[in-house]
Parts: sequence; structure tokens; C-alpha cells
Amino acid sequence: MTSQSPSLSRILVRDCMHHGMLSCGPDDSLRDVAAVMANHRVHAVLISDRPGGRPLGVVNHLDVAAAVARGEAEATARSTSHREPVTVSSDAPLQEAARLMSEHRVSHLLVVEGASGYPAGVLSTLDVARAYARR
Repeated sequence: MTSQSPSLSRILVRDCMHHGMLSCGPDDSLRDVAAVMANHRVHAVLISDRPGGRPLGVVNHLDVAAAVARGEAEATARSTSHREPVTVSSDAPLQEAARLMSEHRVSHLLVVEGASGYPAGVLSTLDVARAYARR
């Protein structure tokens, strides 16, 4: 082990992100969203107004657990997600993405294309950890 810490400022988000993101509609049942998470082994699903449409929010695994704990049998994606998606440009340094995650206390960022702002994928804390461990 070295005492020097790897610099994430030279690694770009696009080099570590997962391209594409599963999505659901705002009125989809949380049970269906949870099934998508379980079947695809992901921790977050984008809420959008239509397939490929404007991002409205993100439902993550902790949102599902909280709804289950509260006994919300009829929860929807919209009622469960209490935040706007935090976004980062695919051209941003990974260190900036890590700062955003820490500042907003989120485990997933919606990655958008720098020029268009169009959703391109997702970056998770595990992606940051993987890059950090490899450098």
C-alpha cells in the first residue's frame, strides 16, 4: 500500500459511469419499480415523464426500504422519491462527481451529456470506489 492517494481529478465521469439507465413513469407502483431493481440488480431507477423524456426524479434502494418500513402498500415512484435528480456532466472530473455525491448525500448521480444535457447514464458510489481503488 502506498501513502499517496490517487487523484480522481484526472479521471472523467464518462470513463467510470454505466451507460443508459432504467426508467419508470411517475405513477408506476413502487412494487413494480422494486421488481425492476431486483430483476436487473440495480440500486436506482430514473423517473421520467415518458420513455427517453425529461428526468423527474430517481427512486433508489433506500427509498424502497423506507416505504416498506412505513408500510406504504400503495406507494408510487413519484410519492417515494423526494428529490430532484442530482446531475453531473459526462465530461466532469470524477472528483467533482464525488463532491456532488457527498454534498447532496446521494449514492447515484444522473450523468448527462455535456453539450446536450441529455441523460446518458448513471454513476454510483461503487463506480467511484472502483476507480479510486484502481488508481
